[in-house]
Amino acid sequence: MAQRTGKLIIFSAPSGAGKTTIVKHLMKQGLNLKFSVSATSRQPRHNETDGKDYYFISEEDFREKINNNEFLEWEEVYEGTLYGTLKSEVEKIRESGSNVIFDVDVVGGINIKKYYGDDALAIFVQPPSVEELKKRLEKRSAETREEINMRIAKAEKELSFAPRFDHIIINNNIQEALKEAENVVKKFIST
Repeated sequence: MAQRTGKLIIFSAPSGAGKTTIVKHLMKQGLNLKFSVSATSRQPRHNETDGKDYYFISEEDFREKINNNEFLEWEEVYEGTLYGTLKSEVEKIRESGSNVIFDVDVVGGINIKKYYGDDALAIFVQPPSVEELKKRLEKRSAETREEINMRIAKAEKELSFAPRFDHIIINNNIQEALKEAENVVKKFIST
């Protein structure tokens, strides 16, 4: 009997909306999920590990991989700061029979969904408001005021993409958002 190829579950959201918290929760729920580690040209934050949180590569190496068509999707999120999903990473997970879970930016999520079609479920995590999003970003104290303002400006644009996703989770309450995400993902991978 042939091994089943894994499905893809894509989580996208403005920074600070809660997608990473939801993805980490789902990884612990016995759903045969393997995390797709994205590549980035930015420097690691103090609590991040290469190969676990991201593949941290130089901007030059990143651009070389773009030229070699090694990315499923990529984006220059801020000038000189690139993020992308390596095709090899996704196919390795799918071929092992595991489902692939993504924590990617909004444009990346749309592009992965477009590439894989019905094999992928695209979920948008939406904050209750832009003001609440700003509070969350300030609370996590990982960035300067200027970086937070850049993320808020970007978030306002990203929110307009929500209708292009298969499902929207409004994260008013993290426990409710976690439960909703579990239910939606379980239903998708069981079909």
